[in-house]
Amino acid sequence: MVGFGTQPEEAPPLRAAVDRSAATARGGSITFVLLVAGCLIGAAAGIVLLGRDHPEPYILVFLAALATVGVFSLFALASGILQLSSPHAGNPLIKAIVDSAFDGVVVTDADGRVIYANAAYLDLIGASGPQDARPVERVFIGDTDASEAIFRLLKAAREGKRLQEEVRVGPAQGQPARWLRLKIRPLGAGRRSGRGVGLTVWSLADVTRDRDRQENVFQELQHAIDYLDHAPAGFFSADPTGAVVYLNATLASWLEQDLASAAAGGLKLTDLVSGDGAALLTTLRAPPGEVKTEVLDLDLKTRSGRPLPARLLHKVAFGADGAPGASRTLVLNRARDDGSDPQRAAEVRFMRFFHHTPMAIATIDRDGGIVRTNALFARLFQGLIVGGKKRSIRAIVAERDWLALEAAIGQAARGKGDIAPVDAMLAGDGERFGRFYVTAIAEQERDQEAAIVYALDTTEQRALENKLVQQQKMESIGQLAGGMAHDFNNMLNAIILANDFLLNAHKPTDPSFGDIMEIRQSANRAASLVRHLLAFSRKQTLRPQVLDLGEVLSDLTVVLRRLIGEKITLKVVHGRDLWPVKADLLQFEQVITNLAVNARDAMPDGGQLELHSMNVAAHDCVRYRAKGMPAADYVLVEVADTGSGIPEAIHDKIFVPFFTTKEVGKGTGLGLSTVYGIIKQTGGFVYFDSVEGKGTTFRIFLPRHVPSVQETAAPLAPTDAPAIAGALDAAERVRRAAAADLTGEGTILLVEDEDGLRALNARGLASRGYTVLQASNGVEAIAVLEKSDGEIDLVVSDVVMPEMDGPTLLRELRKRNPDLKIIFVSGYAEDAFQKHLPADGQQFDFLAKPFTLKQLVEKVKETMAA
Repeated sequence: MVGFGTQPEEAPPLRAAVDRSAATARGGSITFVLLVAGCLIGAAAGIVLLGRDHPEPYILVFLAALATVGVFSLFALASGILQLSSPHAGNPLIKAIVDSAFDGVVVTDADGRVIYANAAYLDLIGASGPQDARPVERVFIGDTDASEAIFRLLKAAREGKRLQEEVRVGPAQGQPARWLRLKIRPLGAGRRSGRGVGLTVWSLADVTRDRDRQENVFQELQHAIDYLDHAPAGFFSADPTGAVVYLNATLASWLEQDLASAAAGGLKLTDLVSGDGAALLTTLRAPPGEVKTEVLDLDLKTRSGRPLPARLLHKVAFGADGAPGASRTLVLNRARDDGSDPQRAAEVRFMRFFHHTPMAIATIDRDGGIVRTNALFARLFQGLIVGGKKRSIRAIVAERDWLALEAAIGQAARGKGDIAPVDAMLAGDGERFGRFYVTAIAEQERDQEAAIVYALDTTEQRALENKLVQQQKMESIGQLAGGMAHDFNNMLNAIILANDFLLNAHKPTDPSFGDIMEIRQSANRAASLVRHLLAFSRKQTLRPQVLDLGEVLSDLTVVLRRLIGEKITLKVVHGRDLWPVKADLLQFEQVITNLAVNARDAMPDGGQLELHSMNVAAHDCVRYRAKGMPAADYVLVEVADTGSGIPEAIHDKIFVPFFTTKEVGKGTGLGLSTVYGIIKQTGGFVYFDSVEGKGTTFRIFLPRHVPSVQETAAPLAPTDAPAIAGALDAAERVRRAAAADLTGEGTILLVEDEDGLRALNARGLASRGYTVLQASNGVEAIAVLEKSDGEIDLVVSDVVMPEMDGPTLLRELRKRNPDLKIIFVSGYAEDAFQKHLPADGQQFDFLAKPFTLKQLVEKVKETMAA
């Protein structure tokens, strides 16, 4: 190796320096002072001798001359023609130092003339003598590199700046190539006094020897890097973030990596280490100021994905603040095994199993200190295991669950087997959970370890369990709500029909008419509440039709503006070419209305309500992270507000019926549950995002409707439209005329298990001219049909009945009379029992409970007339 010490340099021989500063300086002189004094004395003597009798004229002339000289001297000093001498103008000590300096010094004026040059400068430029002193720019005028550097130096001097450059000067005049360091600075200190104006100081130093030393050091470093690159072992260095900052050629060859990628910072530890092994390298901890070395057996991976078993000697130095520095890691290839060492092969297999198992494993001592871990344990709990010499498993578990885990570790330390697993919340931000299995280590096999801990991250499992429980709870509530709604519908039906009879029997002028109307309104409100329950339980009757949601939202705009008030701005943005969907128009409008009302209540001081609609292709579904929604084509409707948001604590309760955060009397708690039920029954999905204090966004995904062959039939020709419109108008007039006359004739079989409701229905139909036969269940209905010898024109039957339900009754009746007309009445949705009908598609009509007497009679007359 080349030494870094410097040999004492021989002082350059003293030569005559160039100093032309005396020509420009105006230093003081005693001779000049004596000469001026002699002139004044001679003038005075002449006046005495010549003007003894009349001296006044001579004295006046003398004084005038002196005044004239004085005035001109002042002007000369002001303009710089004359200069006063300075006691610092020439310091012999400083001059001697500059004259004998090792570095060449030259001073030039504004015109480039050499004012001063020391002996070292003359030697550097190869001047034959003081008369050969040339300015720097003329010395190197033929050297391109030097000329460019001198140009930059002169430009800096003209701008009043200092600058230095190092240039290589080619061989010239028998001298070898040299490296020179050129410095320049303008002389600005004497400008105020008029001295030194436009002067420039150059300093030249021969740094060839320093450059040679640097070159030697660089060459040695290149050799060292070459030795390291081609060593029979791999080597890499990584910073604390896991970025690989150096990779030697041997390791790059083993892993099929490109050295250029490592040099450019494009490699991470995860690109080199298989599985979770990188976490073991980045989670090393030690006290501040110490150096930590770990021996790790891991699988590296090649660029093509093949594993490479290796032993890593991983070394990390920690700073005074405890922050880790870049690692120094030596890699020994353990794949080169000729099979002669079975113990080595078994060790490689075991370490591969240990680090690649899907369960996090750590060995711990009696106090819970972590002795060693596998790769997955290091990754799962990265950031939780901190500390100096002793890392503790206590840092992983939340304080509330530590005692249970500590007790399990204590049992293992005492040698107990069959220790129950411990479910614990993990420490750190967010809710994370883990399950810990603790097993004892046999006494004779213990080193530092007292127990082995196996850990599983159960966060996702818990989330799925909670979601399943929530879903089951919603389903249970839905079934309960649906059953209650059915029973309520029967009771409400009886109330509404009885109320209709009372209204028919009382005139508006009767004193009790107002009370009867109040009963009717209360019954209607109760029926509306029951419809909400059926919507949540997805058992209401829907009338789906093909919709263009853009048109539906546009039609709703006027209603929504009136609903939300003037303080809230409504913004509707439609997507282009929206796909058709199939949904119940009224129910979908109910969904948007409910969401708009909730948004309005969340913005009492005003805000903005936005409705967006767009197509979502199957491959775009993943962007919305909608759990449980299969990838398919959907039309998305977003309802976003800038209100108070939904607190995170109640996110899982907002779709539960009767749950509300509003004041008493200001909400039923059925708005969002209705939304949930309608969308689910339509086959769609509803999700929401909410940030408390910023607002809430509901996203409704409705499946794209693909028209069938019948639906895609050719549209009507324009010429046919007026005729068809006229025909439709005529049919409408006929329908309305028929609806106005609610009387009729025929025999109706009424099947209803509720005696009171059956009696009211029979009374109502009989009052309109129909002959009514009654049965309390399906078995009685068949018996009545057989006794009547087939003279029944229509059957009106409940769906849910004892002994024989409605669908079964339908099959039995059609066996006896295929043309028999049937109307089902039920508090459940039509879809709820339609799936139990035969596959051949039995025809029937449907009337949802509760209904009024008018609705029942209209439905009967419409069905019998069909």
